Amino acid sequence: MKIIILLVIIGLGILIYYLFFRKKMALLIIDVQNDFCPGGTLAVTDGDSIIEPTNKLIRLFQSNKKIVIYSRDWHPLGTTHFKCDENPDGWPVHCVGGTKGAEFKNGLIVPLNANIVSKGMGNGENAYSAFDPGARISGMDLNTFLKNKRVDTLLVCGLATDYCVKDTVLDAKKLGYNVIVVQECIRAVNIEPNDGEKAIAEMKNAGAIIPEKIF
Repeated sequence: MKIIILLVIIGLGILIYYLFFRKKMALLIIDVQNDFCPGGTLAVTDGDSIIEPTNKLIRLFQSNKKIVIYSRDWHPLGTTHFKCDENPDGWPVHCVGGTKGAEFKNGLIVPLNANIVSKGMGNGENAYSAFDPGARISGMDLNTFLKNKRVDTLLVCGLATDYCVKDTVLDAKKLGYNVIVVQECIRAVNIEPNDGEKAIAEMKNAGAIIPEKIF
């Protein structure tokens, strides 16, 4: 119990430092969409369990007038990102732009004027990372958007740990951002049983801060 309390204190301390003493921080929420949650076509186990703690972060950032950004897969129906003759190892059809499956999961706080990064919009684009060159937010790529807002630190959560979260975090580190990943607010696909753990280790090795506990 003492260890858990200590981990929570450390995690909160990191969050408070970056939130209140770093003026250039944004919350980046990755792909919390219907098709990635239970009942969806590419569901992540317990994917919807991150919504409550993620909403706490959204409220915290909103109350401190910090930027909140939501990424989403927004695929065309005919993309070779999906399983097809050209790509027999592709993914099941998911998050087709304009469909119910591509909508943000019910219960997630998403304001009407939300900052949204749409990715995977081209035929054949995997676009796991929100920093993918083809991804767009307000008509520009995410890196340009963040630079314009003078953001240098990202708090990252969402789905899935071993794909879109990992690739986004690795790209963010390559681009020079400070990155904190909230473990309570990520879940893995785990095609192989340890994929999520391997992704966390890879993000840590790249320089991301991943506290055990924040809440």
